[in-house]
Amino acid sequence: MARVRIRNEWLERHQFTLRIVVVGIIGLVLLLTVAARLFYLQVINHSHYATLAEGNRLHDEPVTPPRGLIFDRNGVLLAENRPSYEMDIIPEQVDDLQATLTALGQVVNIRPQDLKQFDDLLKTKQPFQPLPLRTDLSDVEVARFAVDRQNFPGVDIRASLSRYYPLGPATAHVVGYVGIISADELAKLNPAQYISTSQVGKIGVEGAYENLLHGSVGMRQVETNAQGRAVRVVSYTPPVPGSDLYLSIDVRVQQAAEKALGNDSGAVIAINPQNGEVLALVSKPTYDPNLFVSGISTVDYANLSNDPSQPLFNRVLRGQYPPGSTIKPFLGLAALNYGVLNPFKDLMCPGYFYLQGNPNPYRDWKRGGHGEIDLPGAITESCDVYFYTVALKLGIDKIHDFLTAFGFGESTGLGLMGEQVGVVPSPQWKRRTLHQPWYLGETVITGIGQGYLLVTPLQLADATAALSMHGQRFVPHLLHAIGDPLSGIVSDTTPHALPEVGESDPQAWDLVIKAMQNAVASVHGTAHGISYGAQFSIAGKTGTAQVHRKRLGVFGEEDESDIPKALRDNALFIAFAPVSNPRIAVAVVVEHGGGGGSTAAPIARKVMDAYLLQKPGDKPTAP
Repeated sequence: MARVRIRNEWLERHQFTLRIVVVGIIGLVLLLTVAARLFYLQVINHSHYATLAEGNRLHDEPVTPPRGLIFDRNGVLLAENRPSYEMDIIPEQVDDLQATLTALGQVVNIRPQDLKQFDDLLKTKQPFQPLPLRTDLSDVEVARFAVDRQNFPGVDIRASLSRYYPLGPATAHVVGYVGIISADELAKLNPAQYISTSQVGKIGVEGAYENLLHGSVGMRQVETNAQGRAVRVVSYTPPVPGSDLYLSIDVRVQQAAEKALGNDSGAVIAINPQNGEVLALVSKPTYDPNLFVSGISTVDYANLSNDPSQPLFNRVLRGQYPPGSTIKPFLGLAALNYGVLNPFKDLMCPGYFYLQGNPNPYRDWKRGGHGEIDLPGAITESCDVYFYTVALKLGIDKIHDFLTAFGFGESTGLGLMGEQVGVVPSPQWKRRTLHQPWYLGETVITGIGQGYLLVTPLQLADATAALSMHGQRFVPHLLHAIGDPLSGIVSDTTPHALPEVGESDPQAWDLVIKAMQNAVASVHGTAHGISYGAQFSIAGKTGTAQVHRKRLGVFGEEDESDIPKALRDNALFIAFAPVSNPRIAVAVVVEHGGGGGSTAAPIARKVMDAYLLQKPGDKPTAP
């Protein structure tokens, strides 16, 4: 007999009700959770998320400050800013950076050096920082990109200012140039101030005074659309322009020096002895600094760097030369300071000098010698034998100490990058550097500015300025005044005085200066040729420094023109004028120029004429 199951309707109803209650509770919990989350987002954290939402349409953009201008002392423009276009990329906004770079190369001209520079900057960039890919785009390139702009998210063209040097090569070695910021430079700079700047001063005044020329970055808040394009400017904080610099350089003197050097390689430096201002700084051959502003091409840089005449080499700062006979006035002062000789007692110069124990003679430049001659005459006629004797009487230690007091062997403090310090030798220096003892014969040739003694043209001019001022010294400087572009106020700089060169003989300065004046004014002087027609008094000293040991019978020594130019002596000349009130001190070095009196001295005369005889209203020559 089959069993019949009886349904329990109450139990079923109870279970169903229980399930509804559980589901209801779960639903209520979920609803309360959502409500709590909404309350947290919209009430408690409202300000935070409102700010984030606002950031989706408002962006802060840095504004590059205009770079300060550079003028000469008379207001001639040496470095200016010209409108240009720059292509920037924000890598975070680009899906495929490599593909974008390849595609951009079909629209604008992207050089290998542009890609390398971009890749270097990419490694050290700040988040969402625009990186320059190309600067100084042409109008055609800008128009071509504008057509395809929608295909390049994260890429934009920005109007900017690009550096330009109106005088080009004439002031390259003093003004220097700006160039694209490298990764190493960016790591040393303040990222907040250079976030929108693609260029930085590299060398010369541009590099030395970067902190003054750069200015302070501004900021603008812009509203953007869904595509990230700016719609309007919400707020704007203007940038602070860089300071304008007025250099002590006189372009008229600068151009006169460059023209006087002609096609020769060499250096000319002119200083105002009364305050240390540099009036001219010329190194030749030179180059066009405008090539570097937007990134120099590989071909152009290779041509400059491989040129045997070394146009990129600043001979004024980095050239280290034996001073030759230009060192004799300083050794004459040393001899008087230490009292090692009677300046008016004659010494016999037969044309050669023998050192005891050495059978080889040290010869004078003048065959047959100068006969009986005293210190003033030895400076005027540049007697080598006399100064062989002076060097021996002084000894190398006294020579070292006295030349160092004039600034030889150390930085002048001019402030431009790359300045060399030369060499003022001593026994300690030779042991430390060459691990060899000092020999007496090396002291002898130091007396005529040969051997290990090396100086820069800048040091020579600086020391000559100090000599002209009876030992009063100033730090050579290029900055004449600083201009505030906002207020228009121009403030002069203050010369920085150095400790004076002491001299125990109060008559020594006048004696040596008079001898240098006779070197120009006297018919027996080695620089007499530049005295004709001079409208001011000049004190000077010629120098001829041997750079190659010539052998008699191979080239001969009667005529310098018979010797290949690359083996000829360097020609040097130092001078100042007017003698009674020095306003300009000049040092000239002409590489392989031969005689200092015939080659270097006329250059100095033209430089002094350009400065001392200029008339109000004289204008520089157009480049």
